[in-house]
Amino acid sequence: MIDVRRLRVLLELQRRGTLAEVALALHQTPSAVSQQLGLLEKEAGVELLRKSGRRVQLTPAAHTLAAYAAQIMDLLEQAHTEVARSDSTLKATVRVAVFQSAALAFMPQVLTILTEEHPDLRVTMTQREPETALRETWTRDFDLVIAEQYPGHAAPWHPELDRVELTTDALRLAIPATGPAFAAVESLCDAHNLPWVMEPRGAASRHWAEQACRTAGFEPDVRFETADLQAHMALISSGNAVALLPGLMTVSRPPGIKLLELPGNPRRTIFTSVRENSSTLHSISEIRRVLAQVTHDLVA
Repeated sequence: MIDVRRLRVLLELQRRGTLAEVALALHQTPSAVSQQLGLLEKEAGVELLRKSGRRVQLTPAAHTLAAYAAQIMDLLEQAHTEVARSDSTLKATVRVAVFQSAALAFMPQVLTILTEEHPDLRVTMTQREPETALRETWTRDFDLVIAEQYPGHAAPWHPELDRVELTTDALRLAIPATGPAFAAVESLCDAHNLPWVMEPRGAASRHWAEQACRTAGFEPDVRFETADLQAHMALISSGNAVALLPGLMTVSRPPGIKLLELPGNPRRTIFTSVRENSSTLHSISEIRRVLAQVTHDLVA
């Protein structure tokens, strides 16, 4: 008989790629993970892993077994969903991954409402970049992700994840409200010789911002890089930089920031994703309902 827990270890290895990543995800040591896979190999009676330098590779038999493991994990999740539906009370822990501007703009109010309406519902929140969070929701590290998608930059798709649009917010040029260097700035083109702050390379927001500047006819002078959008706002309000900011970050912006519309009035899309097997859970439905309630007409 094959141990279901060891099947999960094999599935995690197929999806994460290394023993170290599996160990981190399952809160075990790499040696413990290796031992579990060795026992699974004996139970299956076939070779599952082969050495490839310092890493291991799954054999064809292992990939076949992992495919069945995925089906078993899905069935267990469906069983959990059906059992949870039969309970009229809402007692659950939901792990939410969220990006920074959402965490700042509306998650505090969402959590307050959920606590008032469902005191036995436990929600945990972790800040993650959307690309990472979507994958980690697919691999069951999170139950729900709130993610963003910039115009022309589709967020990654993962099998077994749904996608429900939550809201959109405008993308605008943010400049210092005062100062001789910024007085004549009336459009994106006018910011061609100004210092910029952007998120680090690799972020969808960075790529989109660079493309917007290049479409306007210039290469931005990016002097400051940080993933912290509050730092962006501090640099702008203090007169040190300009940036392209999403509307959620400017809902409660400091008085030292002026916003200018961009050509075509681009908007960022904010959406939620969960595994399809858990999408009908009462806890997930309630969180999505409150998210929709709070974000309705929040940003222009």
